[in-house]
Amino acid sequence: MTHATANETFDFAGHAVQRLGYGAMQLAGKGVFGPPEDKEEAVAVLKEAIGSGVNHIDTSNFYGPHITNQLIKEALHPYPADLLIVTKVGAKRGKDGSWLPAHSPAELTQGVHDNLRNLGLDALDVVNVRMPGIHGPIEGSMEPQITAIAELPQQGLIKHIGVSNVTPTQVAEARKLVPIVCVQNHYNVAHRDDDALIDELGRTGIAYVPYFPLGGFAPLQSDTLSKVASHLAITPMQTALAWLLQRAPNLLAIPGTSSRIHLRENLASARIALPQSALDALNQIGA
Repeated sequence: MTHATANETFDFAGHAVQRLGYGAMQLAGKGVFGPPEDKEEAVAVLKEAIGSGVNHIDTSNFYGPHITNQLIKEALHPYPADLLIVTKVGAKRGKDGSWLPAHSPAELTQGVHDNLRNLGLDALDVVNVRMPGIHGPIEGSMEPQITAIAELPQQGLIKHIGVSNVTPTQVAEARKLVPIVCVQNHYNVAHRDDDALIDELGRTGIAYVPYFPLGGFAPLQSDTLSKVASHLAITPMQTALAWLLQRAPNLLAIPGTSSRIHLRENLASARIALPQSALDALNQIGA
């Protein structure tokens, strides 16, 4: 296992990105559906994130749907030259807020066009192809999806391709078909199925972007995490983020929040260097 310095940047899709970015999912309403309760605060969070040096935003047109992309456009367009906006395709929302697969070539292409329109862009920096699986990735060939999305860089619609909610076998398959710049999977101090994959990707300079870095819809609960945080006089969430940033140099965290107060707490995590004793204790949580 390699250790990293939290305040380094990482070369991601041709951008030197801060390793602590921002995930826009929580800007939508409850259940990632509908508009936010406080639109002014949502716009303010985005502006403050960028003003604080964040230059990597993760979003998708199925958040809301459309909501987070439209908020990003309203708050930040025209975009700073160094801002990397990463989005994903492969799902859509039912009228009842349900999450539905959208994996046909036509649906993937439509997803790209929806992202372009709502973000106000001519080309997307990075598009992640998200594979199905509610509680984690499911084995199965990605070739139809990757082949469909691989046509879009030639049309000038996207610049780089990533994959999400995938197994190591699917990552290997995708990499044989096209250059892959990132893998976005569920990973945090308590959920560590991808340890070997992270290290393998790091050896070839591919970014690993964990979603649910703070546990997701059920926040991380751990006596060890709480004890380490209390000893260091920081919050458990700051501890979990600092651990991620020290886990590997190619790991890019994208915690999300709809509150400027929580945003500031998250951003402060990039300045926290956990001592080895803390790392040793935290590493036991997911062992």
